[in-house]
Amino acid sequence: MDILNEFDSGEVYTRYAVDEKPDDGSFIMHVHDRCEIYCFVSGNAEYLVEGARYPLKTGSVLIMRPSESHKPKILGSGRYERYAVNFSLSAVERLDPRRMLMKPFFERPLGRGNLYGAAELSSETVRLFGEICGGNIGEDYERQLEISTRLFLLLEMIYKAYLKRGSAEYAPPTVLSEQIITYINSHLFEELSVPMLAELFFLSVSQLGRVFRQATGAAPWEYITIKRLTAAREKIRCGEPAGIAAESCGFGNYSAFYRAYVKRFGCSPTDDIS
Repeated sequence: MDILNEFDSGEVYTRYAVDEKPDDGSFIMHVHDRCEIYCFVSGNAEYLVEGARYPLKTGSVLIMRPSESHKPKILGSGRYERYAVNFSLSAVERLDPRRMLMKPFFERPLGRGNLYGAAELSSETVRLFGEICGGNIGEDYERQLEISTRLFLLLEMIYKAYLKRGSAEYAPPTVLSEQIITYINSHLFEELSVPMLAELFFLSVSQLGRVFRQATGAAPWEYITIKRLTAAREKIRCGEPAGIAAESCGFGNYSAFYRAYVKRFGCSPTDDIS
């Protein structure tokens, strides 16, 4: 992947990236601790968000809230070009303390209503992303000001499109993989195991793994572990002791939690204390 432009203010991270010869194997399922807005420019791909599959066309915009798993799925050769903006809630709350503009991100089930087509937003959407993610102003203050003002324009566009939608977008899942994912997230911090999930959904362990990986890009236990670690990290950053955070997020063994945490985040739980 070639990152052609990126900027990180701490609260907002922007990226413009291109893969001339994309390989689906190099794109893995991931989650963030910040919100993300993604804009597809070109390529042959779809996007997986919590088991939902979204087709991509030029100008397609996807929104993800913290801990919402997602992964691009490359369907063929050809230049894969996209923009992405990751931002913390604090970056929005100073101008929108009631989080009105965050409703499209949080007031919906996981993996539902993530995609906004170009027709729902504006013909200027790709250009706006280009200004957010591709600016070349040298001074950090000027760059940050430029990004912030345009980010709020983008959030307002998404919010207005969200208000125009009906409730059909958020109907209960009917696809098996989405039902499994919904169950996991509803019981994430309870006792879970792959054999138990397989039995619950009348599948063999291998069938469950195959169905789940096709839907998310990750194995079931990998998905559960990443989700639990991300939740524990947020609790630790908010001041909760690491041992209590680990236990409350479904980790019965602190040593195993510690090793998984370091492997995942590259630092120990205590290093993440604010």
